[in-house]
Amino acid sequence: MKDSMTPNEAFQHECEERVESYRVNDSFLDAKNAFMLESTPTKYSYNFRWLGRPIIQYPQDIIAMQEIIWRVKPDLIIETGIAHGGSIVFSASMLALLEISGAIDRGKVLGIDIDIRKHNKSEIEKHPLSKKIHMIQGSSVDEGVIRQVYDFAKSYKNILVALDSNHTHEHVLAELKAYAPLVTKGSYCVVFDTIIEDLPDGMYPDRPWGKGNNPKTAVREYLKSHTEFEIDKKMENKLLITVVPDGYLKRVR
Repeated sequence: MKDSMTPNEAFQHECEERVESYRVNDSFLDAKNAFMLESTPTKYSYNFRWLGRPIIQYPQDIIAMQEIIWRVKPDLIIETGIAHGGSIVFSASMLALLEISGAIDRGKVLGIDIDIRKHNKSEIEKHPLSKKIHMIQGSSVDEGVIRQVYDFAKSYKNILVALDSNHTHEHVLAELKAYAPLVTKGSYCVVFDTIIEDLPDGMYPDRPWGKGNNPKTAVREYLKSHTEFEIDKKMENKLLITVVPDGYLKRVR
């Protein structure tokens, strides 16, 4: 079989075989689990920036989003949760690259946050990519905010959604019900911090979420009645180090 492949196809096949082997590599999986246990309470993900703004993501998940955005080629990326703005700046930079390459005509990032802090908003608005970013302040599950998002999305035809705000079951489930329908076929709804369900209870003593009440439990509930989405396990298996286990949701119909 490999003899009939092009060099690119052969390399891709080798990658897929490697990734598949990780699923049964117990020592590798143990190392991955140990790293997640140690890196979560020490706030490892808080140490990285994208084009000058703190992104608060694991490098592996940043690479995963790059792969997905390049493959999907969305013209609108909707993100709940802005924080310091690194993630929306990252998405804006990817859309700018898609425009430069001729893959899309124009792209926009729509960021939503219940509290866009003044100093963060100022830095985002001063960023060279700010023209590709639109922000809405308000709860992502507020009916008025949802209407604003749907009105904004009318001008776009290929949409990707990333959910990374309040991580309680109830809130994430409401976000999924509100925004997942906007995701176009072949694109993704990425639900961040599903890892909370896989970590020991008590990891987030100052937060309202934890085991049994988190993004992964919301994903499980949502998928029971929404077969148009499937979990992209290949992405998770490839990354290993990720806060999005079972959270890369691909729209297949």
